[in-house]
Amino acid sequence: MKKLSERRRHPLAAIVVLLFALAATGGLYTAFAPADKAQADSTAQSLAIEEGKKLYEVGCASCHGTGGKGSSDGPSLVGVGAAAVDFQVGTGRMPASTSQQAQVEKKKNIYSQAQIDQLAAYIASLGAGPAKPTKDEYSPEGADAAKGGELFRTNCSQCHNFTGKGGALTDGKFAPSLEGVDPKHIYEAMQTGPQNMPSFPDTTLTSQNKQDIIAYLKAVDGDETTNPGGLELGGLGPVSEGLFAWIFGLGALIAVAVWVAARTAKAKKS
Repeated sequence: MKKLSERRRHPLAAIVVLLFALAATGGLYTAFAPADKAQADSTAQSLAIEEGKKLYEVGCASCHGTGGKGSSDGPSLVGVGAAAVDFQVGTGRMPASTSQQAQVEKKKNIYSQAQIDQLAAYIASLGAGPAKPTKDEYSPEGADAAKGGELFRTNCSQCHNFTGKGGALTDGKFAPSLEGVDPKHIYEAMQTGPQNMPSFPDTTLTSQNKQDIIAYLKAVDGDETTNPGGLELGGLGPVSEGLFAWIFGLGALIAVAVWVAARTAKAKKS
């Protein structure tokens, strides 16, 4: 009894008892507590990937190959990310039509948003890539449209023209009009650089920069606003406006000068 009493009074006895109690509590919690949110999310993600794989095998594998590794008919999808899938499938560009085209054009999509999310989850599982943006990232609310205009004119107007009305490129390709395009798809296009477009990752254009550009495009969207300056001349920018001024403005001045000279010559003769 004396030895037992001495062990109980040992300085480390309290610490040993505390550690044992904590271990027992943790074990019991792990055994009997319900699955937490992380486990539920992991299960939902696994199911989405599984369903996305089924959709991929039916609608995409014939061109992009088994496991998204690509083929002679379609590029590899490993590492393109969920954002690229959401853009390409959400705008109806994928699956592409069988006809040979210089550029895959937007059309009505054939998948629901739930199915697009499942496809995106599967492709994202094949390799790291740009994730789908959240509404807070692509919403133009509160963004700086003036700053967005500067960024757009510097980085985008060469192809899409100054107000996003689109323009021709080489070999039958073109930069599509951005009027009426979903802000999410504009953001994803900047993230992923579809087809002829270069990509603008956050290291090039920050998330706030992208929001500002979207705000600018919505401000000049022909469906939502009127042009306070009058005739918009196709929104092509200073080249077309300068040409208009040169032809019609200078032409009018020349016509007036000729008329004045003719009247002066006629007056002298009389």
